[in-house]
Amino acid sequence: MLLSWLKTHPFAVEAFFERSLVLTFAAPAAEVQALLPAPLVPDTFQDRWGFLAVALVQTRHLRPKGFPVFLGQDFTLVGYRAFVRYVTPAGKRLRGLYILRSETDRRRMALLGNIFTHYGYVTTDISLADTDTGGLRATSRQGDFCLQVAAPGAEVALPTGSPFASWAEARRFAGPLPFTFSVEAAARRVVIIEGVREHWQPAPVAVAQAHVGFLQQLPLSQLVLANAFLLRDVPYHWKKGRTELWHP
Repeated sequence: MLLSWLKTHPFAVEAFFERSLVLTFAAPAAEVQALLPAPLVPDTFQDRWGFLAVALVQTRHLRPKGFPVFLGQDFTLVGYRAFVRYVTPAGKRLRGLYILRSETDRRRMALLGNIFTHYGYVTTDISLADTDTGGLRATSRQGDFCLQVAAPGAEVALPTGSPFASWAEARRFAGPLPFTFSVEAAARRVVIIEGVREHWQPAPVAVAQAHVGFLQQLPLSQLVLANAFLLRDVPYHWKKGRTELWHP
């Protein structure tokens, strides 16, 4: 019982995102649905596409909200996420993310993350560096990914094959969304965590390389790069988690 309670994100948390890079991929909606636990459903576009994303976040001073900054954890996070919707028992429709897997370069963060969340943290090697032209390159041998993007610019084209017609459409699937959901299937319980952000102005970026081994190994017939956004210097906090029972 105690372990189950701890995994409900039992206290508010705050952090500072030094930089966050999100690459979103489109996949057939029915195939994304197969990756999700009930009662979550894919957040779709044109009734055809569901969306998965890899987010790389360089985080500073992660700590329980209100604690001194010096007690915070500094780490890099790689999160693999699905864009989803959830209808509460009261009929309210919520839009958010479901975490498929989380990777970090700090063992302490992986340990604490697995105590207080259902996000499935593992420890891996992560290399993050600015390129000579002001872009960003992130790699991991163990995590099997290599991401490289150019510096934000005024004229950035959408990725070839993107289902979106404009960056305004693409922005809806850039993240983060208001909520993150976990599902405890045996207890028929949904854990809902609400994020609160400030100064969130993601900039579109051109992608030079997007090898994401975890997503590419999923049972998907198509995986199309749909957008990429980069942002820097964002205060962020998560409210204490809340839970709801659901009935099929």
